[in-house]
Formats: sequence, structure tokens, C-alpha cells
Amino acid sequence: MENAAPISLPRRDRAASKRDFGRLLIVAGSVGYTGAPTLASRAAVRGGAGLVYLGVPRDIYAITAVKNDEAMPFPLPCDGGGLLTAAALEELCPRLERADCLAIGPGLGRSRGVRELVLALLRRSRVPTVLDADGLWAVSQDPDVLSSLSAPLVLTPHEGEFARLGGDLSAGRVGAALAFAARYGCALVLKGQDTVVAFPHGELYVNHTGNPGMARGGSGDVLTGLMGALLCQLPLREAVCAAVYLHGLAGDLCAAEMGEYGMTPTDIIEKLPSAMKSITEV
Repeated sequence: MENAAPISLPRRDRAASKRDFGRLLIVAGSVGYTGAPTLASRAAVRGGAGLVYLGVPRDIYAITAVKNDEAMPFPLPCDGGGLLTAAALEELCPRLERADCLAIGPGLGRSRGVRELVLALLRRSRVPTVLDADGLWAVSQDPDVLSSLSAPLVLTPHEGEFARLGGDLSAGRVGAALAFAARYGCALVLKGQDTVVAFPHGELYVNHTGNPGMARGGSGDVLTGLMGALLCQLPLREAVCAAVYLHGLAGDLCAAEMGEYGMTPTDIIEKLPSAMKSITEV
């Protein structure tokens, strides 16, 4: 990663328990998008979070429960179309109070109820919060809401989502990412070739891991889960940079083994342990 100190993960204490590695709360999924929440939760488990809770619409809960052995899915109120509503906040708030990190967005879909729920969660959160996919859509109609939030925020848009948030790419990706992070006081991960990672006080890193085999639906969900897991375990700057680097490195391991055409987001998740082992302190 350009302009970054060598990426590494600390060796784990031999006496550690699962609670030492954090509680991650993921809010994701909708009818028709049952894969996204599971990709995020599986990546979070592989990323080393101690406990992973996955809130999904009750209409897809049974499917999600079958897909998840290590993470802990639970059902939430949804509308007739299978999208979460603001009524889910009552169930989520007690869980958020116990969480060390919140991740919102994969496969949520778009509706008034989704937007109300996302904004309510953002206002309640006091822990590092990852916002991706339809979570980004929920704030795109009024990005200035980002400036009023208390939680440390990490936004992970691709260029289309970034433009919808009001980001201006006319001066290039680096300048655009720095300006956005400074304006809204957030960490910004502008995804794409040579993903740009910008922080509010002007720190900027450019990642060079990753390949075109990762350009498919679901890869971003993997990054969201991994990012949330590492934010449970590391300081924000180190967690964000490590997640971006490891996500790309796992993709590179997949491409080396099976080629860029046939690799999948599930394959990327399976390579995360090897990627993480390669940078863990001995």
C-alpha cells in the first residue's frame, strides 16, 4: 500500500477469549438479496471478529440462518416487499449498545423505510460504523447528515456511489477522496483499481493489491464484513488500511490459483486466512 507503513496484524494473546476480539453488528439483506448479508458475515468471521451478529428482514431469516453457522443471524421487522423498516430500530438498539462496530448496507434495497432506519442507526451509533452499498444510498439524498454524526465513519463507495454522494472526480480520485474525507470528517475508501483510502486530517494511502477477477457482485460485501471485523480489533486507521490491503491480497491469491475469470467472492473469503497469516507478527 503506497504511503503506508508495512501492513501487519498483531499476534494474539494466548489467554484471549472471543470477547477480546469484539462484537460486530451487521445490518443487511432483503428479499432477492440473500447472498450479500451472508458474504459480509462470513468475511467477518474469517476476519477474526469474536462475535458476529447479523440482522436481516424476517422474510429472509430462514434462508440466512441456514447459510450461517458461525455468525448469529436474527430476524427484524420488514415491509411487504421484504425490506427493513424503521420498526427494526427497537430490536437493534440494545444490540448496538453492546457492539464494538456496526456495518450497514449490503443488499438492504431502497425504500423510505430503509432510509429512515439507516439514518436512525447512524444517529444512535457511537462505535466505528462501516457504510456501504444501499447504506450509502440512504445518505446520498442529504450527505451533510454525515457531518452531524458522533460515530467514527468509514464509507466504502465505488465511483458511481461516490458521485451520488456528491463527490467530484473531475480533479482525480486522490484529490476527490481527500476533499470528501475532510469535508465530512470520515474515512473514505474509494474502491476501484488502486483503491484510495483517505482520512479526515489529510492522510492518504493508495492500495495496489487486487485484480479484475474481483470485479463482480459480492466482492464489496466481503470488504464490508472484513472491515467491520478488523475495526473490532484494531485502531481505525490500521483497521481500514489492513482491510483494503487484505481484501485485495486474498483476491490476488485466488487469481494466482484459479484465474481471474472463474474466481468468486466466496473464493476470496476462503483465501482471507492465508492473506492474514502472511502479515501476522510472529
